[in-house]
Amino acid sequence: MKSYVQIESVQMSFSTRQGEFVALRDIDLKIERGEFITLIGHSGCGKSTLLNLIAGLLLPTAGVMLCADREIAGPGPDRGVVFQNHSLLPWLTCFDNVYLAVERVFSATEDKALLQQRTREALALVHLTHAEHKYPHEISGGMKQRVGIARALSMQPKVLLMDEPFGALDALTRAHLQDELMKIVAATNSTVVMVTHDVDEAVLLSDRIVMMTNGPAATIGEILTVDLPKPRNRLALTNDARYHALRGGVLEFLYQKQAKEAA
Repeated sequence: MKSYVQIESVQMSFSTRQGEFVALRDIDLKIERGEFITLIGHSGCGKSTLLNLIAGLLLPTAGVMLCADREIAGPGPDRGVVFQNHSLLPWLTCFDNVYLAVERVFSATEDKALLQQRTREALALVHLTHAEHKYPHEISGGMKQRVGIARALSMQPKVLLMDEPFGALDALTRAHLQDELMKIVAATNSTVVMVTHDVDEAVLLSDRIVMMTNGPAATIGEILTVDLPKPRNRLALTNDARYHALRGGVLEFLYQKQAKEAA
């Protein structure tokens, strides 16, 4: 089976006043259909840069990037993005924020009734049917993030890209949305790449955890396969020895191996 996303020998450099800054080097990664991948590492290790490369918001200095056997040459509806900042348009309702994305992708082939149906289905997927006529200032931060997820999913992307989507939320809201995301991914068989700083979040959600070395010139240090059965229950995992072993493996990489490298 061919990978949905193929990243081969990718490098990303930026021109600065001090000269060339190499953010990423020698990135090789293959992501299969339906996989949930998290990118984790210390600040400045290029996690968001790598996500932006997959999104097509940046183009690599060198290397090859493919999505569904097509070169990634810019943003496209085959890759939906959810940012830490929900990026909702404040003058539009929740429904209209999602409808805007649906209309852009499907208006050439579908009538208005079908576009509205797609929008309602996306909002129902994140349990926000009751809030479709509310404006962003009328709903909570967690609900805004759910609208952002609905908007991304409404385009039926091949890959869902998430840049610390729960990082600005309180612990209880974050836990609730993690649980909701697991259900959504199971229902849609989505391929997901998510940036996170949270080790517990990475182990809970991932099929594989891609651990980045410290920047500059960061690369993939290790990839950890999370072989915990699904569906996963956060309470049951608190007493799961394998969960704690995987969590310890990520912590060891971040706070021992990378500390030695930095020294």
